[in-house]
Amino acid sequence: MTETIRLGFTGDVMLGRLVNERQQHRPPHAVWGSMREPLQSLDGLFVNLECCLSTRGQQWQRTHRPFHFRADPKWAIPALQDVGVAWVTLANNHVLDYEEVALEDTFDALENGEIPYAGAGRTEADAWEPSHVQVAGLDVALVAFTDNTPEYAADGESPGTAHVPIDPDDDAVLEQVEAVLDSARKADPDVLVASLHWGPNMREHPPQSFQDFAHWLVERGVDILHGHSAHVFQGVEVYDDSVILYDTGDFVDDYAVDESLRNDRGFLFEIRVSPTGSIHDLHLHPTEIGELAVHRASQPAAQWCRTQLRERSSSFGTRFERVDDGLRVEIRE
Repeated sequence: MTETIRLGFTGDVMLGRLVNERQQHRPPHAVWGSMREPLQSLDGLFVNLECCLSTRGQQWQRTHRPFHFRADPKWAIPALQDVGVAWVTLANNHVLDYEEVALEDTFDALENGEIPYAGAGRTEADAWEPSHVQVAGLDVALVAFTDNTPEYAADGESPGTAHVPIDPDDDAVLEQVEAVLDSARKADPDVLVASLHWGPNMREHPPQSFQDFAHWLVERGVDILHGHSAHVFQGVEVYDDSVILYDTGDFVDDYAVDESLRNDRGFLFEIRVSPTGSIHDLHLHPTEIGELAVHRASQPAAQWCRTQLRERSSSFGTRFERVDDGLRVEIRE
């Protein structure tokens, strides 16, 4: 196999609430637990940042919100930098939990920390603007949007998210998404990533409409679909030599654990790409959350993760091989 560039993708990185409290008394890198070295070994890491980065603002009260997440940027930015986070998506249902002032602080913190982002912005146009990052010489274009929490959508005067319903039969939706894909493709990137915070919580399988929408995205040039929102990982599909991660689950947080769905267990999704942008394979490294940090999964947890991912991917015909405690999917020889 030719030399490859290693891109990592995770689901929810929620650094607020109890995680934020614990991090006041330990070094920034402690949140990565025993996954710190595997994360640092990647060429680039791409995450869903499921909180705002601020110590200001008040909890959103304009509509009912049961949970509110924010983290102190004084430790959160060094933590993200410590493991080489190359980009974050802010297109989710928590970036406005402490209203506009905290979202503005989030933009400032990421910009000052030189961490690119997409999926939210100071205006609607900014929220929909693609990101372009260089990873080991690879040009990666990223677009991000969400169907969650329409009240958090940016408009012409207020900051917020890139919000759109996920409906493959709605011409207006397809036109809006096509426009951002066209914008991302103008720079002729080596890899095009679409990061979607979509669907309800605690669902093990994507609905058919999401599958149809994912295929539509790939047919329009998306190489990697980075899905998240369900809090549990869903199946993996290889479609036209592109990788569809329907949901990457939770990576680090303080959430209550469902003993059946085990939202504390998941994967680091590592995609290996050639310098010209061809995807070679996908490596899946089992993880579990404990002590308000992410760790390599224990043997029983890793076995559970492997079994569940095979089952959840069975309808897509995805072929896995065992590699150490994880799994591998070949995309292209």
